[in-house]
Amino acid sequence: MRFSTLVKHPADWMTGKSKDNAVVITSRIRLARNLEGVSFPGWAKKAERKKVMESIFPNLTALKQMDKGFAQELSNLTSLEKQVLVERHLISREQAARSEGCAAVVNRKQSLSLMINEEDHLRIQSIRSGMHLREAYKLINKVDQELETKLCYAFDEKLGYLTACPTNLGTGMRASAMLHLPALVITEQIGQVLQAVNKIGLAVRGLFGEGTESLGHMFQISNQSTLGESEEVIIDRLERVIKQVATHERNARLKMLEEDRDALTDKVSRAYGLLRFAHIFDSKEAFAHISLLRLGADLGYFPDGTMEKCDSLMMEIQPAHLQLYAGKELEPEKRDLIRAEIIRDQLQNLDPPATSNLDNKVEGNDAGDELPIE
Repeated sequence: MRFSTLVKHPADWMTGKSKDNAVVITSRIRLARNLEGVSFPGWAKKAERKKVMESIFPNLTALKQMDKGFAQELSNLTSLEKQVLVERHLISREQAARSEGCAAVVNRKQSLSLMINEEDHLRIQSIRSGMHLREAYKLINKVDQELETKLCYAFDEKLGYLTACPTNLGTGMRASAMLHLPALVITEQIGQVLQAVNKIGLAVRGLFGEGTESLGHMFQISNQSTLGESEEVIIDRLERVIKQVATHERNARLKMLEEDRDALTDKVSRAYGLLRFAHIFDSKEAFAHISLLRLGADLGYFPDGTMEKCDSLMMEIQPAHLQLYAGKELEPEKRDLIRAEIIRDQLQNLDPPATSNLDNKVEGNDAGDELPIE
């Protein structure tokens, strides 16, 4: 698959083609693996990294799951193309910055990506739309088991899989979910909920993982511990907590709709108006308003398909995607103009918020008080 083909056909999880992703947008499983007796990428010389890449790359492209997929050494991609892969969560920011001796292999559906010489020699990642951690793990485990018959992984009987960062020792697995939590932010409950999540040993990060901020009320929740627990235990705990956070968000949305509808309608309507007619948007402001539009779509203010459009927009208006669209590098000010133009064009046929279907959302809401996160 060529890079141009990959860009033209985004994954279903990138464009909201799922009926159960109103709060839990995506589920992701990532495994860290290293070759035995070889320096970790951060300590290896360029020649060592290239040797590792040459030994791993053919095994990845030979996988049945990667048939007719995208496979490329990062040194053959432009900085803009690498950033597009980062914005699509197919490679990490760290790998894009390193490049030399690095490669990426992505399946046609863009639900499985394999990174060579990121922080570890091999990072295997599976992403699914909605709350489907177990489906993601099932796929990634099958790939991992097949590769383990061909590659000599660094493994210790006591420490498990050996990794560049000690926090990944053991299973080498990070499980995470991306959640859309606008109601918890608006009602100022987000701090309490996230503090509770942190207390039980889970990490909360921004849109692009560690060290990034939350854009568009998006939060990533993942496990921090990988040593001393099985994959099943890690997924069980994370799944339970994510479901509770999603319940908090759902309760907050319905409570706003029932008790403060005028204020909610105003927020959604203002976001709609700005998105439809504004001529300049930076990323942060655009994401914030699209987030409110997405919230409105879930609650019945807009017709079916609006949430999907919001998810597509959140991908298309990112800096690298904008520049790819324009066919050249752009200064931030020019990107802000084009971003607003794309948003106006995509939403030109979207009617103003309607309130006729809102009562149906409130009826049957017996969620009750907030539940403690355990």
